[in-house]
Amino acid sequence: MTEQSGERASDRPVGSSDPVAAMLDVLDLSSGEARTTEDIFTGRSQVMPQGRVFGGQVLAQATVAALRTVPEERVPHSMHGYFLRPGDSSRPITFSVDRIHDGRSFSTRRTQAFQNGLPIFSMIASFEDEDPGVEHGEPMPDGIPQPEELPSLEDQLSGMHPTSRRIFSASPIELRHVTAPIYLEPDADATPRQAVWTRTRSTLPDDPAVHRAALAFLSDLTIQEPVLRAHGLAWATPGLKVASLDHAMWWHRFARVDEWLLYVQESPSARGGRGLSTGRIYDRSGALVASVAQEIMVRVPSTTAG
Repeated sequence: MTEQSGERASDRPVGSSDPVAAMLDVLDLSSGEARTTEDIFTGRSQVMPQGRVFGGQVLAQATVAALRTVPEERVPHSMHGYFLRPGDSSRPITFSVDRIHDGRSFSTRRTQAFQNGLPIFSMIASFEDEDPGVEHGEPMPDGIPQPEELPSLEDQLSGMHPTSRRIFSASPIELRHVTAPIYLEPDADATPRQAVWTRTRSTLPDDPAVHRAALAFLSDLTIQEPVLRAHGLAWATPGLKVASLDHAMWWHRFARVDEWLLYVQESPSARGGRGLSTGRIYDRSGALVASVAQEIMVRVPSTTAG
């Protein structure tokens, strides 16, 4: 691994093959026609192996679009979004922002993402002027190994087909599971919880808005897995179908996303073909950075059900 040799991806020249540069490119939305109550932006998608847009990308782009319309001093503190249709990663996405409200301390925006004239994602987000006030945070769990003590995802999946391994290495986000990942094999303990260290593979610009958008991007990674772990399922289970239905996120404190963050996740419930996961994201000092909730659709082949 490059980290063991003292070199990170940020030390290498940035080019079109750099996955973090590609992520920053898709987050750099272009402005379109401005209307009285709407602002229009356009973004492209990262190429995905199955041709579907990654949900975290749309979350991040919708956040960027909304941020373009609020006063500069206001920062996102919450978003609630619904995934309506699968997106096509080969086509651009149009983002329409409705300026619902601007108050003394808060701004509210509704953002919809469209392809081929149809909405694929709808989000309402709130932004605030950060003022001093009461403060507390759920502490980071004890006994979590540090990321340097854990193997990389690529090392853990060394037996995977080379094509599949290239897909993971092409991601802008580095992941280190505290327990073994469930891409190929299920969790023998069938425990509905996990913890994952995560960060971008190279250094991001200092702009805080970029880090907040990148945090939304990575919040959609691995959050589905506690549901699968609870039922002894792996991503490679034949016939398994999983789709994100909605996503909620609360930004509590600023953190750099190019530094290690601990994503602690659990699933409190699954029923009716749906599973709920919640997550807490911490920086290395133990500060609670963000909270996440997502419900997914899970379709299990009858041969593995029960």
